[in-house]
Amino acid sequence: AGGIGRGLVEGPFEMVKVRRQVVSRWHFRDAFQGFGVTLFRNSFLFAGFVIYLDIFKQQIEMKHDMTVTPFIKAGICANLAWLTIWPLDVVKTRRQSGKYDGKSLAWLLGDAFRSGHMYRGLSVGMLRSFIANGASMEVYTIVERELRKQSQ
Repeated sequence: AGGIGRGLVEGPFEMVKVRRQVVSRWHFRDAFQGFGVTLFRNSFLFAGFVIYLDIFKQQIEMKHDMTVTPFIKAGICANLAWLTIWPLDVVKTRRQSGKYDGKSLAWLLGDAFRSGHMYRGLSVGMLRSFIANGASMEVYTIVERELRKQSQ
């Protein structure tokens, strides 16, 4: 549900961002181009993040009696989630670029692999994801701790 909610808000902005990045004209009626792919991607991204957090807690922290900072845990889990859905992000970006109208998801994936573009931008995406999600989890943890103190 979190991924769908985020996708509803993010979808039109993602399309405009992609069009600006590839220096392609866009019109307001195009704002929802690739919207379905964005919703699909975000649903799996958010679900993957939560699943990886749970696995991390059970398999690393509890099993090995280990504590990992929220920053590191969220950064690792977010990157695992992004790695899981990266091909969907490539399809979303290609669909929203306006350069692949009428092409199927399978064709877009195949072309990205054949052209060597499937993992273009992955390292920058992982760095951004690690820092952004790690910092967000740190802030979330601090706010949660302070709210619990106030409620006692």
